[in-house]
Amino acid sequence: MNLPLFLTWLRIAAIPLLVLVFLFAPESAARPLSAWIFGLAAATDFLDGYLARRWNQQSSFGAFLDPVADKLIVAAALILLVYANGDIWIVLAAIIIIGREILISALREWMAETGNRAAVAVSQLGKWKTIAQMFAIMFMLNWFPLWDVIPVYQIGYWLLMVSAVLTLASGALYGMAAWRAVRAQRAAGD
Repeated sequence: MNLPLFLTWLRIAAIPLLVLVFLFAPESAARPLSAWIFGLAAATDFLDGYLARRWNQQSSFGAFLDPVADKLIVAAALILLVYANGDIWIVLAAIIIIGREILISALREWMAETGNRAAVAVSQLGKWKTIAQMFAIMFMLNWFPLWDVIPVYQIGYWLLMVSAVLTLASGALYGMAAWRAVRAQRAAGD
């Protein structure tokens, strides 16, 4: 156990806390506390990878667990937002984001089995999608305007829509890259 791996486990452990606070804390505190929990968990996502590379503490288990932790906390938060708001666009964005994560995870596993894992490595567009998604969810969880002026929820709502579009675009790019790699592998085998 090292610090980067501990931070990844901490992100997973934050999920039940996020859900309990969101659902059972007093209304005036539930949303801001949920946003802070999610925001701190999102920060550990960036921190654990940075520390693992900087301190040379990368491991195959950490590389496996990190994206799992990300997907779990994002899915939990999106489900909470759908539960609380039920807006059709939030529902569609949640389906797109969660569905894409499942599809890309399966695609990466399949590509690894065919020896083409590098074809579906994390892209810059995927990183931008993640950043937009994390801020969107954090802002939407907060709900209340900042300093009674900044419409945090509405900013998060539009960021969620942007992240859904980026999710579709990055998913399509991964799919095309996988298709090209498989075609090239088949052509080389013929």
